[in-house]
Amino acid sequence: MIQKYNVPVPRYTSYPPANHFKALTSQEYLDVVRQSNLYSRNNISFYIHVPFCQQLCHYCGCNSVAMASDERVSAYVNALHKEIDLLLPLLDKNRKISQIHYGGGSPTSLPVSVIRELNDHLLQGFDTIEQPEIAIECQPAYLTASDWNALADAHFTRMSIGVQDFAPDVLKAVNRKASLIPLEEVFEILTSKGIRVNLDFIYGLPLQTVDSFAQTIERAIRLRPHRLVTFSYAHVPWVNKRQLILEKYGLPKEEDKTAMFQKASDLLLSAGYQAVGMDHFVLSDDSLYQALKNHQLHRNFQGYCTREITAQVYAFGVSGISQLDGMYAQNTKNIDEYLQNVNERILPIVKGYALNKEEQVTRSVIEMLMCNYQIDWNELSQLLNMPISDIKKATAYDDVKMADFARDGLIQMDEQRIVMQPEYAPFVRNVAASLDRLMSNAAPNFSKPI
Repeated sequence: MIQKYNVPVPRYTSYPPANHFKALTSQEYLDVVRQSNLYSRNNISFYIHVPFCQQLCHYCGCNSVAMASDERVSAYVNALHKEIDLLLPLLDKNRKISQIHYGGGSPTSLPVSVIRELNDHLLQGFDTIEQPEIAIECQPAYLTASDWNALADAHFTRMSIGVQDFAPDVLKAVNRKASLIPLEEVFEILTSKGIRVNLDFIYGLPLQTVDSFAQTIERAIRLRPHRLVTFSYAHVPWVNKRQLILEKYGLPKEEDKTAMFQKASDLLLSAGYQAVGMDHFVLSDDSLYQALKNHQLHRNFQGYCTREITAQVYAFGVSGISQLDGMYAQNTKNIDEYLQNVNERILPIVKGYALNKEEQVTRSVIEMLMCNYQIDWNELSQLLNMPISDIKKATAYDDVKMADFARDGLIQMDEQRIVMQPEYAPFVRNVAASLDRLMSNAAPNFSKPI
């Protein structure tokens, strides 16, 4: 089964995936931004990308750069404020913010006071929903107790802490430092102020074994985070050449990676966590699990979200991707080009994708499958106001392919539903790819499910 299905397929954090993006002008994006005020799904999500890292990890495939001079960082932050000022006047002030997310790089490479000023800038012009999610990805290696306290007071409701592994030899091999202060102390600070905490881990790194990764997960369970994420390391050195450094240590075999995930999953489920999506484990009272039980889980570039949090996403900073109902639009990845454009009062859009009607239908089908592990054709028909037959025609749906998945045990299917079987959840990407018309012409430069 692993030989057959552990093949390169998109992650489907969006549909179409970002490799299909093409040249797009800022004016085309602006036209869709104005239209977005009229969309039925009308909440606002802001994403801010901070590319700087105090130290570059060898495994990382994100758009990140080594920490720059104070002047360079200050110029970048000033440009973020200017870009925000270019976009905010175009948004209806009656709309509400449901989500703000900081990603990177390492957003916490910025001083906490600077991060708070960015939050204040975004929040000053709009009301929020009753319980917005304001989240930031944190590199704990450089944060003092004072920093954690200041972050907790900077409007955040959730923090994702990038641990990756507790084993010192693994961290050294991938060029990452451990938390500056004990995570137990970090948890005490954050939870005392009502902050929900995520812990992020990666399996498939050099020097990891099934036993060592299990020890990492056991320690994480003792901390009792609200959510715990186990990312499968994607070895894509054609995207990030630094990953070639890891090959000198050797990477775990695919069967060992599978065993790492399975052992981690068993430990987490035994400890009372619930599996959500491809890689998340959450406490039973978590909103993501409640959404999953009701088949109402959603996803954007920031990760899984509930229907309440789901919104139109407007991104700021280099490489940021805005995610609107009818379009994706990505900023330049080049910091110099970004600074020049924004300082000339030009939104730094370089590429994106305008979805046609069929692609919007396919996006709904694939999102339902990827998030909720099932496709309910009747529910989709009501949601999209289309006959089921037309929905299937808009995708690459094929009875023969689905029958093959069913014979192999990946899915159960009837006329009403396609349902992924839990033991084959990592291969949900394969089933999604079978529904994707664009896969027929796609180069196989994707990561593998395991």
